[in-house]
Amino acid sequence: MARQQHDQRRKAERQAIQREERRDRQHVRKRFRRWLYLGISGVIAFLVIVSFILPGVTTGPSRGTGATSYVEGVGVPQGIMPTAFHNNGVTIEYSTTPATSGDHWAVPAQCGFYEGELPDEQVVHNMEHGNVIMSHNLIDPLDVARLKNVHDSLSGSGDWLVTRAYTNIPEGQIAITAWGISAEFPGIDEDRIESFFDAYKGNRFSDETRSIGRGISCTIPQGMDQ
Repeated sequence: MARQQHDQRRKAERQAIQREERRDRQHVRKRFRRWLYLGISGVIAFLVIVSFILPGVTTGPSRGTGATSYVEGVGVPQGIMPTAFHNNGVTIEYSTTPATSGDHWAVPAQCGFYEGELPDEQVVHNMEHGNVIMSHNLIDPLDVARLKNVHDSLSGSGDWLVTRAYTNIPEGQIAITAWGISAEFPGIDEDRIESFFDAYKGNRFSDETRSIGRGISCTIPQGMDQ
């Protein structure tokens, strides 16, 4: 009888030990899964953050053509005015309408589609940087909206294109210009606009762009040419 009771106690002790070991193993597994989930969640969160940050870090201005000479059949070359000095706050007499070269104000415009007019003295500085200027005298708001769609659809327009209203050309006309190059046509000719922009965005026609070996995008902080 005593031996039977002893064996039962031993059995109960072994069962208690086994239950404790099972609880320990379960606890270890739970802790491992918790840390695994935390680790995976951390990796996912890191990747999400990187996905937002990395494009802003790695994506710079769209590359311009870097054109150094007139493209046959795309626009008409214009004579370059003798100086390209900064001459702030004054009205400058240009040799072409719209202007295509010459002295200008010190601060260029940011690229974009402008509902109103911008002075030649400002956008000439953009052209000196290798930007393209599209000027229009469209009266119908539907035509203006269509032109904005064309502007927005051009690859690199945010880096290289300024579009403005401009009443110094005939009503209904569009003029598109780069440094020393211009094209004018009635109405919205999408093919000619795209051809001109693709040929001359980021050009190296001015002394300034030739000296640094590239065009200066609108997204590059201003003042580097001062």
